[in-house]
Amino acid sequence: MTETAAAVSEPKNAIDKFFKITERGSSVGAEVRGGLVTFFTMSYIIVLNPIILSTIPDGTGNYLGGGSEPNLAMIAATTALVAGVLTILMGVVANFPLALAAGLGLNAVVAFSIASLPGMTWADAMGIVVLEGLIILVLVLTGFREAVFRAVPVELKTAISVGIGLFIAFIGLVDSGFVRIPASMATPVELGIDGSLAGWPLLVFVFGLVVAIVLMVRKVHGAILVAILSSTVLAVIIEAVATVGPQTLDGSNPTGWELNTPELPDSLVAVPDFSLLGQFSLFGSFEKIGAVAVILLVFSLLLADFFDTMGTMVAVGGEAGLLDEEGNPPRTRQILIVDSIAAAAGGAGSVSSNTSYIESAAGVGDGARTGLASVVTGIAFLLATFLSPLVDMVPFEAATPALVVVGFLMVMQVSGIDWKNYEVAIPAFLMIILMPFTFSITAGIGGGFIAFVVIKVSLGKVKDVHPLMWLASVLFVAYFTRGPLGELLGAF
Repeated sequence: MTETAAAVSEPKNAIDKFFKITERGSSVGAEVRGGLVTFFTMSYIIVLNPIILSTIPDGTGNYLGGGSEPNLAMIAATTALVAGVLTILMGVVANFPLALAAGLGLNAVVAFSIASLPGMTWADAMGIVVLEGLIILVLVLTGFREAVFRAVPVELKTAISVGIGLFIAFIGLVDSGFVRIPASMATPVELGIDGSLAGWPLLVFVFGLVVAIVLMVRKVHGAILVAILSSTVLAVIIEAVATVGPQTLDGSNPTGWELNTPELPDSLVAVPDFSLLGQFSLFGSFEKIGAVAVILLVFSLLLADFFDTMGTMVAVGGEAGLLDEEGNPPRTRQILIVDSIAAAAGGAGSVSSNTSYIESAAGVGDGARTGLASVVTGIAFLLATFLSPLVDMVPFEAATPALVVVGFLMVMQVSGIDWKNYEVAIPAFLMIILMPFTFSITAGIGGGFIAFVVIKVSLGKVKDVHPLMWLASVLFVAYFTRGPLGELLGAF
C-alpha cells in the first residue's frame, strides 16, 4: 500500500484509529507479529540484567535486594515488569514501535562503577539513576536537550558507545572464565587456565558464542535468545551427567561453574517477587561519595543514555519509514518523555536505567509500524515475570556469549570516527581503551573529555570547545584527583 493510499484509507475499528494502523500501511496481524519478534530479539535482557546486577556486592558488601548472596529471580522478575510497563507506555503515549528495557552498558556502569564504590549501597546507586532520569526529563521539557547534544562532538558520542561495547565484551569474557587472572599473577589476564581452555563450562560458553554468531550472520531473529537457551539446555545436560559443580573459593574446582549451577528448578512458574520496587535513596550518594563525584556519575549516565536514545529512535523510525523530511520521527517529544521517565523508573525499580532498544528494528523489519507492536512486546514482558525461576538455571557460561555479541554490535560504530583527524581521534581512542582497561566507563569518558579540551587549547582552538565541555572536563579533573584534593582540603 502506498503512503497516499494509506492516508485516505478509513480505520477499520477503534484500535486501528487510535494507533493509525491502516494510515501507516500496516495491519493488526503485522503489529502483533512485529511486537513478538521485538520481544524475542531483546528478551535476553531478562537473563543478562540479573547476571550483571546480581554478581557484585555494593560498597557495604551486600548484594542487590539487601541479601548476602545474589537473587537472580527477583531481579529478573522486576526487570521484566518495568520493561513491560514502560514499553506499553511508549506504545500508548508515543504510538511508536519502540521497546524499552534495562540498558546494557548502563547497568554495567551502575554495577561496576557506582554501586561498588566504598560506602555506597545499591539504594544509593539506584538513586543516582533516578536523578539522571529526572534531569533528562527536565532537559526534554525545557528544550535544553539539543544544547547538550551539540556540546559533545559526534565522534566522542560514538566513542562512548564503542568503549562501552568493548567493556561489555571484556566483562563477558572474564565472567565466563574464558579470560582469567592467572594464579601466578605473571600477567594481568590470560586465556582460560594457564593459557588453555579446559572444563565443561567453557565448552558451554564457546558453544553459545558460536551459535549466536552463526545465527546472527544468517540474520535469524532472536539469535541471542536462541544461543542462551540452547547453551542452558546443554549446561543442564552436562551438569546432570558429569556433576561439574560450582567453582570454590579455595580454588579446588577451577573448571566448575562460575556462578550458579545449571539445575532444573523445583517449579518453572512462580509468583514473581517485586520487592526491589522502591528500594532507592535519592540523595544518599551525596553523603557517601560527595557532590562532585555524584554530579560526574549522573553526567556519565546521562551522556550514555541521552545520546544512545536519539540514535535509536531515528534508526528505528528510518527502518519503519516514519521520519519526516528533516529526519524526525512522529511525536518526537512524547518518545523522549517516555524514554526519560523510563530512566528514572528503572532506578526506582532497582533494575538500572531503562532505555530504548535498537532491537526494536527487528520488529519493524517484520512489519511493525505503530505503538500496537510496543503494547504486544510489553504484554510479553509482563507474562515473563512469572517465569523468573528459570533464570536461576542459566549459568554465566550460557549468558555471557550475549555480552560478547552485543559488544561487537556496539563496537561496529567505530567506523563513525574520523581516525585521520587527531583532534578527535585521540580523545576517542582514550575513551575506548580506558573503559575496559580501568574497568570504569566513567574513567573512559572523563579521559576522553579532558584530552579533547587539552588538544583544542594546544592548537589555539579554544572557541571550538563548548562551555559544557569545559565544565565537564573541570569536574572530571576534580573527580580523578579527589584523593589528593580531599587530603589537601582536610589540611585546612
